[in-house]
Amino acid sequence: MQPSAQKPLAFLEARILGVLVEKERTTPDIYPLTLNSLASGCNQKSARDPVINVKDSEVQAALDELRSRVLVLETYGASGRVLRYAQNFGRVYGLPPASVALLAILTLRGPQTASELRANAERLYRFDDTSSVEAYLDELASRASDPLVTRLPRQSGAREHRWAHLLCGAASLPIGKGLPADGPASAPSDLEVRVARLETEVAELRAAVLELARKG
Repeated sequence: MQPSAQKPLAFLEARILGVLVEKERTTPDIYPLTLNSLASGCNQKSARDPVINVKDSEVQAALDELRSRVLVLETYGASGRVLRYAQNFGRVYGLPPASVALLAILTLRGPQTASELRANAERLYRFDDTSSVEAYLDELASRASDPLVTRLPRQSGAREHRWAHLLCGAASLPIGKGLPADGPASAPSDLEVRVARLETEVAELRAAVLELARKG
């Protein structure tokens, strides 16, 4: 039941799916989500890039489109009084939980390295190591009819390539994140290079600490 690759999601639709996947694992007591809770998750200041501010009416319009594609399901939950929403993303796209977790984090936080994805996805899915993250990413990138992620050109000073999702169509480099090493003449500043390097190193350290904690 895979959706056509010719119809990419709108940005807000992808953000909604990411929020639903995230909250299903991190706050199961309130999942499925009400419209208000879903809007709050979309507008959340932490663990979001970019940070947005959308109205309930905008979220409702995006939900209606997602429902028409069976990517979101309506339910009244245990109370039977308040309408709630659940995601059907993995089933529609034919993806395992690990791939769903990676795509959710990419929709919520923007392009990231495999090390960053492993650390940021920890609460949604526990990957054994960075190589297992890369294996799932390679699988998502090599889907014949509709690749769902792409590897971006490595930035100047960065150790790892970043990955971006393709749920909304072709990926683009976010503003303020620097340019590829082989990009046009306006190279990133020294500060941007240092920040990019530090972000990658922090993600690698977080992944290493998680690995040590599990072994200990």
